[in-house]
Amino acid sequence: MNRAGAIRTAGAIILTANLLLAVAKGAVWFQTGSLAVGSEAINSLSDAIYSVVVLAGLYLTTQPPDFEHPHGHERIEPFVSLFVALGVFSAGGVVLWRAGTSILSGDITTTTSVLAVVVLAGTGVVKYGLYRYCLRVGDAVNSPAVVAAGLDNRNDILTAAAALVGVLGARFGFPVLDPLAAGVVSFGILYTGWEIVRDNVDYLVGRAPPEDLRATIVQRALSHPDVEGVHDVVAHYVGPEIDVSMHIEVEGDRTLIEAHDIETDLMNTIRDIPNVDDVFIHIDPKELGEWKADAEADRLAETSVGDEEGQPDGSS
Repeated sequence: MNRAGAIRTAGAIILTANLLLAVAKGAVWFQTGSLAVGSEAINSLSDAIYSVVVLAGLYLTTQPPDFEHPHGHERIEPFVSLFVALGVFSAGGVVLWRAGTSILSGDITTTTSVLAVVVLAGTGVVKYGLYRYCLRVGDAVNSPAVVAAGLDNRNDILTAAAALVGVLGARFGFPVLDPLAAGVVSFGILYTGWEIVRDNVDYLVGRAPPEDLRATIVQRALSHPDVEGVHDVVAHYVGPEIDVSMHIEVEGDRTLIEAHDIETDLMNTIRDIPNVDDVFIHIDPKELGEWKADAEADRLAETSVGDEEGQPDGSS
């Protein structure tokens, strides 16, 4: 899967879907005057507006490396994700505020229109499709921004469900279900915002990748027949990608060409691990006395390895 093409396509699909949903909900809102549907129309319009910014950010992240950005522009992605989180927090806060004020004031406007039920149910179906699509693409091409957009679409499923509860509650004589459901959903929305912030702050502050991946790095280094040991192994996020540095221990009678070949083989082997970008290897000959014990490297060498996906703990 071409990463740049997949990310740009995802951004365009999200924008188009939000625009179409905003139009559909706006038409039903105009016809019925439903507060629940009106809130959903505003929500979709807001989604469409921020989708433009997300699409622009995704376009920037897929630009090739240049003189000023020799490692590419992928590090912009966590900032795009945090922008999505800001929108999620805003939506959660607005939903909670409206639910609270509606309950306290008793001013609850609903509709029993079948058309409102259809558009809200349809919204849930569309948003679920977008949610699954974004997670699949985001995981496949390691795009935290697309994953964040997927989580935001999951929120929209919840808000549509809350609005649907309100409409159905009105049909059965319980209009207060509208703000009550919305209030419950708002906490789910706010938690999603926290999920997005948590995972993307890990990318920005250079957190170490999961233990499985660090163990894979150490074990691949030690699998080379000429490597006697490793120490000072450091792996950390630089944006959504991972940089690795390590010292490897070899016998000192190797020629310069042999040492170069060992280093090159290891760099290529470790770069084959998903999401690993740059690998820096320092060779320590035995005779210089630079071999040393490294309890963490020894522990990782014995760690059972599962998958090798370089996602921070807690990623979806």
